[in-house]
Amino acid sequence: MLSLFSFFKLTAQIDQDSSNSYKKRVLESTEIDFLSSYYTQDGDNAAVSGGTGTEELTDATATFVVSIPLNADDVLTIDAGVSAYTSASSSNINPFDDGTANPFQASSGASSGDVWSNLTASYSHNSDDRNDIWSAKLSVSTEYDYFSIGFGGSYTKLFNEKNTELSISANVYLDTWNAIYPIELRPFGENGNGINNSLFTQNTITGNQNYNPLFAKFKDETRNSYSIGFGLSQILHKNVQGSLSVDIVKQDGLLSTPFQRVYFSDVADSFIEDFQLADAIEQLPSSRFKVAIGGRLNWYLNESFTIRTFYRYYFDDWGINSHTASLEVPFKLSDKFTLYPSYRFYNQTAADYFYPYETALSSYDFYTSDFDLSKYSSNQFGFGISYNDIFTKAHIWKFGLKSIDLKYYKYDRNTTFGSSIVTAGFKFVMN
Repeated sequence: MLSLFSFFKLTAQIDQDSSNSYKKRVLESTEIDFLSSYYTQDGDNAAVSGGTGTEELTDATATFVVSIPLNADDVLTIDAGVSAYTSASSSNINPFDDGTANPFQASSGASSGDVWSNLTASYSHNSDDRNDIWSAKLSVSTEYDYFSIGFGGSYTKLFNEKNTELSISANVYLDTWNAIYPIELRPFGENGNGINNSLFTQNTITGNQNYNPLFAKFKDETRNSYSIGFGLSQILHKNVQGSLSVDIVKQDGLLSTPFQRVYFSDVADSFIEDFQLADAIEQLPSSRFKVAIGGRLNWYLNESFTIRTFYRYYFDDWGINSHTASLEVPFKLSDKFTLYPSYRFYNQTAADYFYPYETALSSYDFYTSDFDLSKYSSNQFGFGISYNDIFTKAHIWKFGLKSIDLKYYKYDRNTTFGSSIVTAGFKFVMN
């Protein structure tokens, strides 16, 4: 690793173009970002248990981003991250493996936690006049029931003395599920023994004892996502910058989550202990088309205050329409410290296929009790502080500490759902 960094440092010396004139480097030296976060949530509408039950979850992440200047024009960036979570909700994929089964308490089985891993490599090239930027990326991520590979690229054009910027980007993600179903439905799949399974013979079914769910395994466990984005940024005044963006996404394949239960209003309830047995799993269309249109306006008031505003309108062919508006007012305390108070409002209509607990009919083609697809509104308040030192006086080995960012966000929906997240970021520069 030391020899690798020595090579990149050697190639990072002052470059000259074909006319032997000085050319400013896109990135002067290798930078390393360490990002981490701790997230918690809770609520009473877990999709795993059909729109009722605990949504308690905790998640901790750690990410390293290494940006390496290959020469004056090109930068290679490696992004590697892991996310480890424990979830009372997903633990109830099998609620019968520990203690008394209840949708409002966690099971300690294998589905109570997992680790998500991601590796992304991206390459960018800038033209000699810095008015044209090309980039390409490749990513791989994996989880216990999911694998994804993605690739994409972008092109950015600056003109009008760099006061105007146009960009286009495109990405493709090819995903594969390793479908995991609610434990009580598995015996009713192909080659299963149904009600004669030991889960039912060794436990007492109460309520409707003639338990006979509507269940078949998904035949296609792939999902492909294709996106294209357009952006326009314009300096409107020496103190004002605005931007517009349009993002279009097309998804095909398995868009249902295999372990999310649904309970029908026209089927009698069956229980083992205090847990209601699923009538079916979530069924959603195999295609989805999404469009998001957004705009930003940033206003530099003076040396201390800046106002950043954002608005986005979203719609898709599942019936969801949403509005997002946010405001951030960075306040510069000194040349090194800045405060970041922020607020974000969001609301959306319900998907055509959303039905709360025990409201869908078994005759419907599509249904879900996932409250992420319900009608709701939310508020998020945030506060952050950043430290910047362009002279990187503090050092760890050969790297100088350039910046520290700490932020906290509190999020609440007009349902029972709420969450909090703390993030921290550290940027180091090779000297």
